[in-house]
Amino acid sequence: MGGDEKDGYYCSICGGIPPDRITTKRVLIDGKETGIDHLDWIFDEVKKLNLSDDAAISDALLTMVKQFNYVPTKKSEVYAAALFTEYKKRKI
Repeated sequence: MGGDEKDGYYCSICGGIPPDRITTKRVLIDGKETGIDHLDWIFDEVKKLNLSDDAAISDALLTMVKQFNYVPTKKSEVYAAALFTEYKKRKI
């Protein structure tokens, strides 16, 4: 790993993010592991909404995920279902 706190850290081999610095969480979406940025924060924010309806929770998750991640329009429902499943797994 190269770099420092001032300039940032990078992989000295490929120049990308060092594996130990990756914070993007992965969710299985449509059979593929997909990185979702800010996922822990999104889950915390949705929890704060105190929603009890599963559809409302799914909508809130998808809306917030779209703020930080690209979600293909045709895959919105699949993303919402996968995010909801992951949200429930974490027993938030």
